[in-house]
Order: sequence, then C-alpha cells, then structure tokens
Amino acid sequence: MDTNAQPAHVAIVTGAAGGIGLATCRRFLRDGVAVVLAGRHQDKLDAAVLELSKDADPARIATAVCDVSVEDQVAATVDGAIARFGHWDIVVNNAGLMEFKPIEEQTPDDWQRVLGVDLMGAFFFVKQAFLKMPRGGAVVNVSSVHAVETEALVAPYAAAKAALLSLTRSGAIEGRPKGIRVNAVLPGAVDTPMLWENPNVKSGAEVIDKADVGTPEDIANAIAFLAGPDAGFVCGASLYVDGGRLAKL
Repeated sequence: MDTNAQPAHVAIVTGAAGGIGLATCRRFLRDGVAVVLAGRHQDKLDAAVLELSKDADPARIATAVCDVSVEDQVAATVDGAIARFGHWDIVVNNAGLMEFKPIEEQTPDDWQRVLGVDLMGAFFFVKQAFLKMPRGGAVVNVSSVHAVETEALVAPYAAAKAALLSLTRSGAIEGRPKGIRVNAVLPGAVDTPMLWENPNVKSGAEVIDKADVGTPEDIANAIAFLAGPDAGFVCGASLYVDGGRLAKL
C-alpha cells in the first residue's frame, strides 16, 4: 500500500476517544475515510488509535489535542489535518459536555462552559469548513433529543443542543452555495458512560427502557450516511436516531 497517497476523504471527529466519536472513526475507516481524532487528552487519543489500528491502516489515522471551545485550537486542528493528508472534507462535531445542576444554582460560568463545548465548538469548525473545505464537503453536527424534549437539571445542555439545530439550518443555507452540506443527528439514549453516569438515570428520576437504548454504532451509521455520497441531496436535515423513543405518546 502506498502510504504517501492522499486518501479520497478525510474526516475530523471531535470527542473521538470513546463512545459515539470512536465508533464513528471506526465506521469511517471501514469506508476508506482517513480520520483525525480530536480530543482534549493525548493519552486517551493514543489508546483509541491503538484500538482502531487493530483493523485499519494506522497511516490513515491521526490525532489532534484540541479544546473545541478555543477557536485557535480548532483552526490548528484543521490546518494539521490538511498538512497531514493534503485536504479535509468532513467534520463531525461530536464533542459534548453535560452537567447537572438546578437552574437556580447555575452560574454564568456553568453556561459558558457547556455552551463553549456543545455549541461554540461546532460553530468554530463550521467556520473553518466554510473557509478551508472544498466543494463536496460535509458537516455533521451531533445534537440530541434534548434539543426538543428534555428533563430537569440540564438546561445549558438542552439549550446548546437546540441552538446547534439552528446553527445547522443556518449552516445549510450558507454552505449550499459553497457546495458544503450541513446536517445534524439527534441521538436518543445511547449505551455510553454519559447515559449511565447521568444522575437522573442513577436516581430513577429518568427511567430508561433497555429497548430504547441504542449503541454508538447506531449513531455512527447515521453520521456516515449524512457525511457520504448517498446523502448528496440531504442538507439542513435533523435526523432522529433514537429507536422511535420520542414517537411514543
């Protein structure tokens, strides 16, 4: 294999060290897409690369330490991806932060911290996409069913995920003339630590039917569809991937 050959497609995936992000990287690699795993901790990224390299060419895997709430770090991640692989045409804005606190106890810093990761990080990458991504590129924002139906104690998270859908619509409108599609997925309950460490789930305040719990791979498959050629006429969509949980009365 010519490891110097440029891959046809290159994706940056944020929050890539585990859960939905890692599953998405695995799916992309299976589809022949080179991946840049972006996350805050190099040791976790290195562990993820070792896992992925069991089934994929490590020459098609790169990492970037990136706090998505810092615009300069986002720009550096994009520039690094282009320097490594020659181009960049997919981004999956998956990094997410969820904190639990009653509204009356929340501070401006609480909101800034969550919004910085869950909303501003996506904005920074969409901005970079419009500046540096070629025609035919794709942005997939990972929102949440909390954007439309939520629970107590997570107001900043729910607000950020709802705003992310609005950013998706605006990005789709402005990206279309540039040949860049912007879409979103709304995962429901997914078998990740974020679900099982949720205090509302632990306390029984939120009851999760096991039939309503999907896998990270379920979400990764939807992301791969939106990022790929089969979704070439899909732009500005918000795709629920929740097993039909929100369809129930």
